Amino acid sequence: MTTGRAVLCPKRMRFGPCGGVRADLSCEVGAVRCPFATLQEPVAWDGAPPPRRRVPALLAAEPVVLTDLTLPPFDREGLARVVRTLAGTCDGLLVGEHHNRPDFPPTQMTALVRDAGGAPVVTLTCRDRNRVVLDQELAGLAGEGPAAVLCATGDARAAGVRPEVTQVFDLDGTTLAAHAAAAGLAVGVPESPGAPPLRLRPGRLAQKQRAGAQFAVLNHVPGPTRLADFADRSRAAGATLPLLAGVAVYTDERSARVLAAFPGLHLDADRVATVLSAPDPVEAGIAEAVEQARALLAVDGVVGVNLSGLASARGPAEGAAVKAAVGRALKDAA
Repeated sequence: MTTGRAVLCPKRMRFGPCGGVRADLSCEVGAVRCPFATLQEPVAWDGAPPPRRRVPALLAAEPVVLTDLTLPPFDREGLARVVRTLAGTCDGLLVGEHHNRPDFPPTQMTALVRDAGGAPVVTLTCRDRNRVVLDQELAGLAGEGPAAVLCATGDARAAGVRPEVTQVFDLDGTTLAAHAAAAGLAVGVPESPGAPPLRLRPGRLAQKQRAGAQFAVLNHVPGPTRLADFADRSRAAGATLPLLAGVAVYTDERSARVLAAFPGLHLDADRVATVLSAPDPVEAGIAEAVEQARALLAVDGVVGVNLSGLASARGPAEGAAVKAAVGRALKDAA
């Protein structure tokens, strides 16, 4: 496996930068400048080429509707209810990995989601596991049958959140993608088109593809024009993998506020105000998400969307119903 270029990254990344670089090019971990920010080109992947694999089943849909799976942790019954609500309208359910609220392990989550009728896309991050445990997780996921995994370096744990827990970062997301490809899994990777340094993002996505990524789930981009520019620059850099664009789903003040708090995600204040002041904010929020999604799906190279956010402050069941309505509208129009 490649060792990459030696860079003094606080998260020990070899193929950075991560999506947590601040606007002033400082690191999310501490008040130091991102060591990748001075590079003119991303660190090139120089490991083994990935094995030949089938096109992931997730990508067979037109359009692909991937949905964040928002759940209370360690709640089997709640998980089943949410999955059953989403399964008929969403092609994949993105199982997150949160730094502040752990849940069932990936292989168990995969089985629970499948038993409830959903198709899991399981996020694996490098924050809390070393490479031995990550390889065990990948082998377990492969043993569960055809599976898709989203390979991410992972956010650093926020200040004051579980300070007694060690952060590992033994691998980074690009290297993890290579391990997942070698395990025979369908491999997705995140990318942050709007995170600095902007010049490195398209080429970095191309390096992730060289390592084994088969599709990319993009963080939010402010509008189709910016997304099209990123897609064009990514193709020019050699990235040909399908793109799934992030769509913010909100129907009330809290669900909009939580989304707006994510680094690099800028909601249009006027559009948020229009949704929240509508006679029926739920109906307006669904319509807004559908409109966003259709505009992004028109961009060349974008084959699907990722419906993200809580969607509703009233709880996971209500949020799932909102996302299901968005997915249904997109499928009906296809």
